[in-house]
Amino acid sequence: MTVFEIKQGTSPVILGFPHTGTDVPPVIWERLNDNGRILADTDWHIHRAYDGLLPEVTTVRATFHRYVIDANRDPEGVSLYPGQNTTGLIPGTDFDGVGIWKDGEKPTEADIAARLAEFHAPYHAALAAEIERVKTIHGIAVLYDCHSIRSDIPFLFDGMLPDFNIGTDSGRTCDPAIQNATVDVVLNAPGYTSILNGRFKGGWTTRHYGQPETGVHAIQMELAQSTHLSTEAPPFAYDEAKAARLRIHLKDILTRIEASALTLANTTRGTK
Repeated sequence: MTVFEIKQGTSPVILGFPHTGTDVPPVIWERLNDNGRILADTDWHIHRAYDGLLPEVTTVRATFHRYVIDANRDPEGVSLYPGQNTTGLIPGTDFDGVGIWKDGEKPTEADIAARLAEFHAPYHAALAAEIERVKTIHGIAVLYDCHSIRSDIPFLFDGMLPDFNIGTDSGRTCDPAIQNATVDVVLNAPGYTSILNGRFKGGWTTRHYGQPETGVHAIQMELAQSTHLSTEAPPFAYDEAKAARLRIHLKDILTRIEASALTLANTTRGTK
């Protein structure tokens, strides 16, 4: 199976899609129980929601499912949110805390090592290469990591999740101009709710690559799936009308981030 898909562009913006893949190798599929085979924790249709919004944007999408191995987790297994419920490199449960593996089939340390080498590492090698390529063009690169999640998951968080959840690890992973460009859009999006660095402050991808001092900026957008799905349950169908309204604001976000990145790049060149 193909581990990732890349579309190269010349914009300073790169879209990462670590959780939209639904491919599961047969040998792993056989180990999932009926609940696991629902693949409920997929970022359903997110690559479709962003498709065509920014000319010349680069995209890097993992094709494997997060139950194979989670491309947005620390390869060392360090928790993103110590003390809070979350899922690891290879989840043992879904987001509701319900097991996803057949009895006796839960992945072992050997499985983790093998899948790190076969899936996780190649995806991040591809992503890192695209970041370097774009940075070579502009002197700057912005990784916008695209995510979604059900809006009501008591196992992970209390209450209803806001529609737009922006994560910059409390401002550490990108220049304030990039963060502010995103916040300005969502605060003025009528009918939508939003939060900055709330329950989701940016996953491992955002925290790992976001090093503004090196010219690489990263920001995570976690969308509530109620913004673009007809229902947050099987069959997780894409709602064209909802998505059309959402895409107006996503396009605005990406356009403003790109403009901010180019301004930062020109400013940096001017100070050298």
